[in-house]
Amino acid sequence: MLNLKQIKIRVEDDCLEEIKNSISKKIKIDSSQINDLTIIKRSIDARDKKQIYFIYECNFSVKNEEKILKNNRKNSNLSISKSLSYNFQKTGTLELNKNIVIVGCGPAGLFCSYVLLENGYKPIIIERGKEIDERVIDVEEFWNNNKLDTESNVLFGEGGAGTFSDGKLNTLVKDEFNRGRHAFEIFVENGAPSEIMYDFKPHIGTDKLREVIKNMREKTISMGGEIRFNTCLTDIIIDNNKVSKIEVNDSEFIDCDALVLAIGHSARDTFKMLHEKGIVMQNKPFAVGVRVEHSQNMINESQYGIKYKDILGPANYKLTYQTKRKRGVYSFCMCPGGYVVNSSSEEGMLSINGMSNYKRDSGFSNSAIIVTVNEKDYGSRLFDGVKFQRDLEKKAYELGKGKIPVQTLDGFYKNKVLPFGDIKPCTKGSFTLSNLNDILPECISSSIKEAMPEFDKKIKGFNNGDTLLFGVETRTSSPVKILRDENFNSNITGIYPCGEGCGYAGGITSAAIDGIKVAEQIGKLYKN
Repeated sequence: MLNLKQIKIRVEDDCLEEIKNSISKKIKIDSSQINDLTIIKRSIDARDKKQIYFIYECNFSVKNEEKILKNNRKNSNLSISKSLSYNFQKTGTLELNKNIVIVGCGPAGLFCSYVLLENGYKPIIIERGKEIDERVIDVEEFWNNNKLDTESNVLFGEGGAGTFSDGKLNTLVKDEFNRGRHAFEIFVENGAPSEIMYDFKPHIGTDKLREVIKNMREKTISMGGEIRFNTCLTDIIIDNNKVSKIEVNDSEFIDCDALVLAIGHSARDTFKMLHEKGIVMQNKPFAVGVRVEHSQNMINESQYGIKYKDILGPANYKLTYQTKRKRGVYSFCMCPGGYVVNSSSEEGMLSINGMSNYKRDSGFSNSAIIVTVNEKDYGSRLFDGVKFQRDLEKKAYELGKGKIPVQTLDGFYKNKVLPFGDIKPCTKGSFTLSNLNDILPECISSSIKEAMPEFDKKIKGFNNGDTLLFGVETRTSSPVKILRDENFNSNITGIYPCGEGCGYAGGITSAAIDGIKVAEQIGKLYKN
């Protein structure tokens, strides 16, 4: 098989036959000789809005591959294709006398368990929240009537926080061992759209993702796994510096040789319990800010131009800026055609997130505009970052009286509450006009105010006064990191910190990859 990069196809000509024609011209062969064509990656080149291209990378087979390579030796984009297969090396020799228990049913826990099951292990997965269908009912009740279930919400339950998001799968993690690709294969096997295998910025959408997660649950059970919902980790029993068993729901014990902590970034009570048990952790920098909302049409036109704005679908963006005080400001979790959602998980506190369905057709785009913070901002004692988050969430809750505080950008600059302009709030959960300056520390609000005009230079209209700001976005990543060694063990043998909540991932795909890495470590130690 050969691999060819930088296959440039006009958007209006996009089809497999045109890809073959382009390949044939680049390597000087007849297109009829190209077989087994597989798209590896597709991105968009929108630098020239008058003519936008898809850029493909493909694998394909031809006769006399060595001759083709020799004839095209000056073409740096042509090479022998690399293997796309994932290989789980099961080399463990120790007997498993007790269970493998995985705490958390988000991406890290789901993929850790799935890969273990594929290779003959039988883990138990415990999840403090509910299964998806019940969780959706609880979340809708919260959004419609402001009745919060602290164990079943946008952040807790089957699928993790990503279940109520855009289902974005892009990541900056290098994937030389095809862990991420295998995770995508598992997603597709369970109902995700096949284009996630090659799209540069793949997504599933919260509506489709819920069905995919349910299918993964059924497959997990059929392979011999056990999933227990409404089951919260409440204690860990340690014997000679090794995990021996765990307590769940303050009442039941489960023996285990391996305990995978795939907890979410909002499991604050669990963090406290782990610290009290002597598990070493430290503060970790994170970011907080607001969520901004624009017209999706404006974003599309800025990114793709008038000619293509209605052809290419809802556009993404990624923005970064460093302030004069050397503080980073950047967009995060951009949701094209999405909603701003109330994602609170604790009484008397309010945090928000973004969510899109697969079609991304709400008519509005939103993303977090967040500012980096560290111990200089919130203190050096362990959990000072958690306190910093909670203080902001408490202010947001009190200011909005339980509703999402929202303000026009013009009002934010002028430090006053002004009426909505052309852009109206597109939310899941009630909202109320407020002054976000009353929530945010000056270092955060001034950084956002400095960055927005700079972002407008990249996306025309981004700094429009009618733009809406929602508060407050605090749960961007875990405020703590649970330390682990080169074998993925914490300071307590047999305890494996894993995924976003423990400080080792940032999104669905990177969390899934980290879960697979932990599964591999268990496979290197134990035989099944």
